[in-house]
Amino acid sequence: MTRPAVAPTTGIWTGTNLAVTLGAVALIFLAAMQSLAVTTVMPIVSADLDGAALYAVAFSGTLATSVIGMVAAGAWCDRSNPVGPLTTAVALFVVGLVIAGLAVSMPLLVAGRLIQGLGTGGQTVALYVVVARVYAPELHGRVFAAFSAAWVVPSLIGPFLAGAVAEYLHWRWVFLGVAALTVVAFTVVLVRLGGRDLRTTHPASGRVTGRLACAVAVAAGALGLSLAGEAGPFAIAVVAASVVVVALAARPLLPRGTLRAGRGLPSVVLMRGLIAGSLFGAEIYVPYLLIDDYDFSPTFAGLGLTTAALLWAAGAEVQGRHGDRIGNRRITLIGITLLGLACLTSGATAALHLSPLVLIAGWSMAGAGMGLMYPRLTVLTLAYSTPQNQGFNSSALSISDSVGAATAIAAMGVVFTALTGTDGAFPAVFAIAVALALLALVPGLRMNAAVGSGRST
Repeated sequence: MTRPAVAPTTGIWTGTNLAVTLGAVALIFLAAMQSLAVTTVMPIVSADLDGAALYAVAFSGTLATSVIGMVAAGAWCDRSNPVGPLTTAVALFVVGLVIAGLAVSMPLLVAGRLIQGLGTGGQTVALYVVVARVYAPELHGRVFAAFSAAWVVPSLIGPFLAGAVAEYLHWRWVFLGVAALTVVAFTVVLVRLGGRDLRTTHPASGRVTGRLACAVAVAAGALGLSLAGEAGPFAIAVVAASVVVVALAARPLLPRGTLRAGRGLPSVVLMRGLIAGSLFGAEIYVPYLLIDDYDFSPTFAGLGLTTAALLWAAGAEVQGRHGDRIGNRRITLIGITLLGLACLTSGATAALHLSPLVLIAGWSMAGAGMGLMYPRLTVLTLAYSTPQNQGFNSSALSISDSVGAATAIAAMGVVFTALTGTDGAFPAVFAIAVALALLALVPGLRMNAAVGSGRST
């Protein structure tokens, strides 16, 4: 069994851990910055490259191919040192950014985004395994709290900075600038990890071809979901068929019993997908509602997400320091209550035309709840894992995250489009988010209350 390469008393910001923590957090930060920045500049890119027809695919393609990267990196990590998979994933991420940044046509930019997705998915899983094999178990919660916090600054400055870069330099530097900084951040990690043997003494074995085929099918289904809105009267049928494909293909990629909310790890993975669907599905309609119903400018509409981002960081910090003491059951109940109330408040604001301040304040509760739950579920995944399946379990968690969000966004989009022009459009999507949050209680209360940071069963 692989043991952490540091003493348990060493902190994440001291000693031999410092460089690894700095580099890993920087990689997460840059991935978050790029994800948020693209949302701001893509309309400019689409107009410049005459690519309106591929606008949606430029977003969905990255999400779809990330599933393939997750599975491939997870299998590779379970068989060898995670430095190899991490290096490959970062290389794909950078290559994809460079292709997108230099693209002279929208199809070429989409191709870059597809490659970038492979790297994004693989990088996430490989970093999770690096955490498991480098840091002492009792430090895992703090590391993942730092990862969560790395999303806060991009959510505050990412859209503004991307707009400024596109206006005063060129939109291409949104891609190329992140690519250059990613190389620097990864070099810091590689220098520290390059001489370490992080292999497990009992590597996993067996064929992975079938799992990769399933990952491709999941990616195709997720892409179909994102394109369902273009199917007109057949949109619901496309969504239904895509959901079936995703569900069937995802089963071999998830721990046995996940779709049945089996106790322990299966419930951890399922809960992650449900809360991701609830939050990310509803989140895209918060600024939309502020702009559409309250005449907010895009800049000020972002305030609805900024407060949530700040409280996400605060919740992650509380979980990192006191998660074991609070306990899994309480974190589940508190987190889902906050997420459900945020979605319920948003729906009530839309239905009753309440003050926009109610919406902004209410949505901030979603950030606090997710800050508690998100890193905790990652900690629990590693606690339930062995060195032989850390990669598989980490990829399963990320796959559930991506698929849950994609499915919810597609379903909400179909409902919203069908009700556009009525007073029920916004309340309906927030009602779906509330239902998903409440459904997450089922797996959330089936996790072993005794399992926490650094303890596995």
